Amino acid sequence: MQASWPIPSNLNVLDIKSYPLTYVDQGSGVPVILVHGSTADYRVWNTVLEPLAAGYRVIAPNLRHYYPEPWKGDGGSFSAEQHSDDLAELVRTLKLGKVHWLGWSRGGLVMVEVQKRHPDVVRTLIFEDGNIDMPVEETEETREAVSFVRSIGETMRNNIRTGDLVHAAEVFIDTINGRGYWSRMPGSSREMVLQNIYTVLGDVVRPVTTCEQVKRFDAPVLLLTGERSPKRYAFFYDEMRKCRSFPQTVVIPNASHAIHIDNPEGFLSVVLDFLKVH
Repeated sequence: MQASWPIPSNLNVLDIKSYPLTYVDQGSGVPVILVHGSTADYRVWNTVLEPLAAGYRVIAPNLRHYYPEPWKGDGGSFSAEQHSDDLAELVRTLKLGKVHWLGWSRGGLVMVEVQKRHPDVVRTLIFEDGNIDMPVEETEETREAVSFVRSIGETMRNNIRTGDLVHAAEVFIDTINGRGYWSRMPGSSREMVLQNIYTVLGDVVRPVTTCEQVKRFDAPVLLLTGERSPKRYAFFYDEMRKCRSFPQTVVIPNASHAIHIDNPEGFLSVVLDFLKVH
């Protein structure tokens, strides 16, 4: 199908469920799907794309309504479930079989939905501060972890509605990665965030994964968090372990939430070792 917005020449495009889904496809071998997080797109993987593609076929899609679509947050069809269905269809259209999945941040949420809805396309699951929402009793001890994503999402949406998108982005990025992170980001990375910022308006209702569903995660799993990451991610990894045996969380030093950006060497060392044996 013909997109109604410009598609950069370096991107491939496929008609996926009547949507022009774009993606980068680099390297050869066993496929690895990189699933980006909120306010991001395929460009967020620039620090690790080539090293991964040296040994694998790496596909970095842009989820529905993210760049290059200039979406303003209106209309439907924005959900982790929709994104997971799109990506599973992409894998089937390209005849990739079972693939490695690497989900960063909200990309973890999408990856989890792929596992729940399309387990036939899953070879492994790699959580890079990957989100998974599970039913947890809210107590003083758990409140911060449970409410973290909801709180920053509400703040972001309120700030977007004021019209000061740069301020909205700065508060969002600094809350997740630490004070001053936004100002230290390269201009191209800040531009990427601003080009995808309205997707946060669509990201309101998120699917919940039960313990019974986690028990059916039978693919090998790698759980990563950063030394300076918000505690939410390690907390929910621990919740997953209450349902099924998973390996211990690997903490990448000298990294906040953007692990593959802050410490690409440490990130790649762990991920490539995992891929090598699976």
